[in-house]
Amino acid sequence: MSNPLTTEAHGDALVVRFTRPDVRNPLSADVIAALNNVIESLSRETERLILTGSDGVFASGADLREVARLDAAAARGFAELGQSLMNRISNLPVITIAAVNGPCFGGALDLALACKRRIATPAATFCHPGVRLGIITGWGGTQRLPRLIGEARALEMFFTAEPFPAEWALNAGLVDRIAEDPVLAAIEEAF
Repeated sequence: MSNPLTTEAHGDALVVRFTRPDVRNPLSADVIAALNNVIESLSRETERLILTGSDGVFASGADLREVARLDAAAARGFAELGQSLMNRISNLPVITIAAVNGPCFGGALDLALACKRRIATPAATFCHPGVRLGIITGWGGTQRLPRLIGEARALEMFFTAEPFPAEWALNAGLVDRIAEDPVLAAIEEAF
């Protein structure tokens, strides 16, 4: 398998791009490990970490095919691995930005919620599909989402499992801004 993500330095910003849009950029164990490696190797010059997808797809969350092959102990370990990553991102001293360039579902929404800022394209959609799948996120989204947008809106997202458009996300406070090119906006924006 090719590298599941790439990095690009832009001045004080490091852009991390998920590179498997053909399978909707799943947050597999390999991707989680690669993100942890990126965090470990952040330079002192990096002031912002920008996470984005490719080819109109941000990310689809946990790789459910991978999860389906896990026994109970391994599933718990995978959940803890994801929780650890989200907490690391949330606690980084740099500005973390999710540049959401398309569908942002499940664990990918948890990833975006762990970031300090979120910028979306007008075509971006946000969804926690767990109720349709008989699962619930284990990466912190159930805690971060209600804190960010309020309990009523969070429950609507969790219980309907419907994709919500970028404009709704902006009005709800889920995203900070809508931009045609969220990566460029994240690079150029003054914080």
